[in-house]
Amino acid sequence: MNDDQPFLTEEELALHAQVKLLRLEHSDLDASIEALSHMPIPDQLLIARLKRKKLSLRDEIVKIESRILPDIIA
Repeated sequence: MNDDQPFLTEEELALHAQVKLLRLEHSDLDASIEALSHMPIPDQLLIARLKRKKLSLRDEIVKIESRILPDIIA
């Protein structure tokens, strides 16, 4: 047996997969915002909406990560 890898429950595996997808979406939004900001006449309203969505994704990622690795007060 390989004891180097910790045992992960199905829920933890699902949470890891969800975080991975959210990080990918977060990265895609970052690239979109960057591209839009370099346009000759950037759409500031769209950029603001994308930034809010990006912040929302970051909050969701943090929330899920806290479920994966809860704070342990010892």
